[in-house]
Amino acid sequence: MHESAAPHMRPPDPSEDALPAHADLASALRSNELAVDPCELHGALCGFIAGGGDAGAVGWLQRLALDAAADADRDPCIAQLRGATLAQFADEDFGLQLLLPADHAPLAERVDGLLAWCRGFLGGVGLAAPKQSLLSAESTEALADLARIAASDLGYEGSEEDEDALAEIIEFVRMAPLLIHADCVCAGERRRRAH
Repeated sequence: MHESAAPHMRPPDPSEDALPAHADLASALRSNELAVDPCELHGALCGFIAGGGDAGAVGWLQRLALDAAADADRDPCIAQLRGATLAQFADEDFGLQLLLPADHAPLAERVDGLLAWCRGFLGGVGLAAPKQSLLSAESTEALADLARIAASDLGYEGSEEDEDALAEIIEFVRMAPLLIHADCVCAGERRRRAH
């Protein structure tokens, strides 16, 4: 007897730290009749986690105010998104990655994906509703910066300078959730351990 399934054909393992590919998640969301952009969903999940929300395995899509079927969070690709995102927040090496269109996608598509991610993140933080007293001045400023980015109408021509600018913005955006998470979640855990 031989194995007929090629390694690339297996469903994603939700315990892996790698995010699903943008296209795979888009397909899974369509299959589960979820009318949300993959970037925006990942941003919302990151915002919810960073703000101290409970992204438990069951019902996390509903906690993000999505009208999702009860079993949609069991879809292997959607479950991989949740598992990988939680693992990346727990990574001590700041391994959080943003789920965005592939690097070879047109620049306009990647910019739109980043703006959608930022809008989702702000919504997710709002749903988690962290106490303002938990946020440092740096976190408050990072949230304001993300709001400015989300509301931007970024112009681009596809030049090398535009690519470099997008890479810099992505790196800034990537660090903001970690900063907010450190204030809302990690600092609270340290306070609880101290008592």
